[in-house]
Amino acid sequence: MSKAKTLQTGHVGLNVTDLDRSLAFYREVFDFEVLAEGKDDGRRWAFLGRDAQLLVTLWQQSEGTFDTARPGLHHLSFQVESIDEVKATEQVLRGLGAEFTYQGVVPHGESAASGGIFFTDPDGIRLEIYAPTGADPAAAPTAGAPTCGFF
Repeated sequence: MSKAKTLQTGHVGLNVTDLDRSLAFYREVFDFEVLAEGKDDGRRWAFLGRDAQLLVTLWQQSEGTFDTARPGLHHLSFQVESIDEVKATEQVLRGLGAEFTYQGVVPHGESAASGGIFFTDPDGIRLEIYAPTGADPAAAPTAGAPTCGFF
């Protein structure tokens, strides 16, 4: 018997500083539905997803901002079907005043067809939305390493 034969990511849990602010951001950017929510003082949380599938959990139990110098989450990435979807999401993010790592859609590496946008949520957590094709022929912002690796 092999262990974890059908392994796949279930959901990703993120610590946030202000649940209301994060809920507004993640719902607007990703069209997530609130599947469940805890509203007790000192124990606020939300389960977010689509079509009843849990994708992200938010836990209001942090202070400060995301620290890239500490071990833990590097970035959270979401795949969409087309570059047009990436660009539409970019416009939503610009309207929200989100911070971007690179300007516009960038490929995952030199001569790569896949690529997307890299940005942060209100707590500074690094996020990516990408499509498997359509990012070429733009130049990659990082030579000799994946675009999503060192940012």
